[in-house]
Amino acid sequence: MNAPQFDALLSAAEDGIEFEGLLVEQHGDEYAVHILDEEYTELAESELHEVATDHSPYVTDWYYWTHVVDTTKADRLAFLQWLEDADGLSPPERYTKLDDGVTCHWGELAITTTVDEDGIRQYDVRHVNDIDHDAADLDTYDDPLSARDLTTYDDDGRYRPLKTAPTLQSGWTFPALDAPDLLQTIEYIYPATVPNWQREREGELDISHWRDTAERQTGIYEIIEEIDREAVEWIAEACCVDSQCTKRREWQYAEDDHLAADGGDGEYPCREPCSLVVAAARKWTTLENESEKTFQVDLTLSELRQIEEIIDTVAEGRVDEIREADVYEGANRYRARYLRAKRFDEDGELAAHEVEE
Repeated sequence: MNAPQFDALLSAAEDGIEFEGLLVEQHGDEYAVHILDEEYTELAESELHEVATDHSPYVTDWYYWTHVVDTTKADRLAFLQWLEDADGLSPPERYTKLDDGVTCHWGELAITTTVDEDGIRQYDVRHVNDIDHDAADLDTYDDPLSARDLTTYDDDGRYRPLKTAPTLQSGWTFPALDAPDLLQTIEYIYPATVPNWQREREGELDISHWRDTAERQTGIYEIIEEIDREAVEWIAEACCVDSQCTKRREWQYAEDDHLAADGGDGEYPCREPCSLVVAAARKWTTLENESEKTFQVDLTLSELRQIEEIIDTVAEGRVDEIREADVYEGANRYRARYLRAKRFDEDGELAAHEVEE
């Protein structure tokens, strides 16, 4: 406990302090302190200082959460407290854990909270894949603005149109952020996830379901209102699962009509179909307007299975994992080229013949 913290304690005692097991009152020139089942009364200022020093985790914890953290933002306060995994723990017990660092995951982020002797928290943010790496082996940043550049491209240099896609690049760290910079860094990486997380905890998340979202579209996106319910199931299965987005889908087809597709296990909720889903739905709406036909294609059973394997590999984003020498993989480049050479015609199309009904 440092001098400014004790001065703050003295100033606040006049109105009384009651916080996390610490109770301080001023009666004239004397003070009373209650810390859990311990009671100290008729204390002079010097005696109050002695008691406060002996129980400094209670004082420094009170000071941090009332004088350092912005208490006007309930979502930010709740998030910072959640990071400490502190439910039911007294300040001394919590400090024991924080001395070693408490790590929580937020999407693909690993956020580790530590505390110094004055109760001031420090936050380390990095990709979960780098959790065991020394900071010296990673690119180090201290300005939250740098996070915006880190979210633009994935590890292979491909543009990331969806901020919450599980493709956040690795190899970096913000090793020593204070609370405001931590929150700003997260906002740049995963916008609005903290406020929506808190709204959900408070039962106040305003969800816009598929029908609501589709009905308010205008212009070129107006047509998505035409897509049928079964296709919306396929959209949710294609786009809104853990392998494609770190959010947990909470929107349904309609408030009283839930989708069967898995919504994922993300820490923070998705409250409405995102712009990427809406844009994709526009294309699928057009495709779904085509009539189904029956085609005859000559394939061996292995070739049929290979086509299934190619579709599955592309859908799961595993194309880059197939090495040139892996010719036993259906999605191997040489296997695919062989199939194309054998089954495509001179126009570069699969040799298929429509079967008249």
